Amino acid sequence: MGRKTAAKKTLKESIQTFGLKRVVSYMDKDPDENIPKILDWIDKKGGVETQAKAAREGFENKDGNWYRLIKSFWTDVDDGVRKALFENFVVNATMLGGKRRNKYREKEGCSIPWAILMDPTSACNLHCIGCWAAEYGNKLNLSYEELDSIITQGKEMGVYMYIYSGGEPLVRKKDIIRLCDKHPDCEFLAFTNGTLIDEAFADEMLRVKNFVPAISVEGFEEATDFRRGKGTYQAVVKAMEILKRKKLVFGISCCYTRKNCEIIGSEEFFDSMIDAGAKFAWLFTYIPIGKDAVPDLIATPEQREFMYHRIREFRGTKPIFMMDFWNDGEYVNGCIAGAKDYLHINANGDIEPCAFIHYSDSNIREKTLLEAFKSPLFMAYHNNQPFNENMLRPCPLLDNPEKLKMMVETTGAKSTDMQSPENVNDLIAKTQEAAEKWAPVADKLWACSHGCAECVSGCKK
Repeated sequence: MGRKTAAKKTLKESIQTFGLKRVVSYMDKDPDENIPKILDWIDKKGGVETQAKAAREGFENKDGNWYRLIKSFWTDVDDGVRKALFENFVVNATMLGGKRRNKYREKEGCSIPWAILMDPTSACNLHCIGCWAAEYGNKLNLSYEELDSIITQGKEMGVYMYIYSGGEPLVRKKDIIRLCDKHPDCEFLAFTNGTLIDEAFADEMLRVKNFVPAISVEGFEEATDFRRGKGTYQAVVKAMEILKRKKLVFGISCCYTRKNCEIIGSEEFFDSMIDAGAKFAWLFTYIPIGKDAVPDLIATPEQREFMYHRIREFRGTKPIFMMDFWNDGEYVNGCIAGAKDYLHINANGDIEPCAFIHYSDSNIREKTLLEAFKSPLFMAYHNNQPFNENMLRPCPLLDNPEKLKMMVETTGAKSTDMQSPENVNDLIAKTQEAAEKWAPVADKLWACSHGCAECVSGCKK
């Protein structure tokens, strides 16, 4: 691969990797002709039949959004960046990594995640309303050696996808690029406010080819600056212009609240982000975490239902990949946390089941990743997922707070908030009302989407 990697592939994996890289070259020769063939092949080899089938069918419609999105990777993206993304995301993280993870799951009897989210630092150059990050102390850091160790351990178990959050991860630009250099077989993504992306850093991204930013934006200028501070939106616009001009892949990360839900869910907003060059959108609903949390920002049931319908509508019309991490539970069998698909390691080294669940019984400085996956808290997640038969009520905090209370209390997990440790009863008190109000709406949507008798005959409820 040109650079040393910390975890060696087996001979069989090396042969498979060589063959899969040939697939990339084959695809580049004639995307229109060969992409459908590749998607057919992924159906059989990759275990993602539904997604690949949908993409293949969409790609065959030359006027459709899937065709426009996929083809844009040949017109808008640097060749080397596109190849690295395919090799690391599809080949290593999904296909070869999936086989390794399954072996570990069977052998160890615990969950092994697809991705690891970690905070290089708690420091941030902004102080957004309702954000917990600065409350870790603003001076906590995982060392380069600790970050490298997490990646090395993860790769041994088949984890090739690493995501940075914080704080603002780009405070640690040099170490992030250094890790991209050392682990070229991994794909790295960062949730970033975007204000530290400049020409020089974009050039480094273009050099290493395996780093993708997800830029946080709350809507247009008024909504973004309301939560993130005056001037933030214009800094984001500048960052996107640099990334698009240099043919780098980037996306957006949007937190919809009671204040900005209709803006985030508007056609005008999504069209503007697509025009700016965004290839994907991660959508989150606001969760009241930390002492500065604002429960009044939690989206109403009507707003969450609005986003449910809106994102599904846009998936059929907009050339951008979208994922709503609460309303899309049906596609991932509920909650993805607790190492089922991902976990979070904060800047103090605490290994948490989720970026929004600040409780832990393990620290990376005291346990290996595998030991943490087998700890009481992570096994409680493993043994209790999904937390609800209705996959539109996936979350143990926002949708099923009694489940979080049970897991924290029975495992002895401790609050990881550095300044204001939060009793689990105080935390769930902030979400109990929202859970109760969302339940009947979610149950209606779930019944309707799964063919209740009334719906089959034309129910409009």
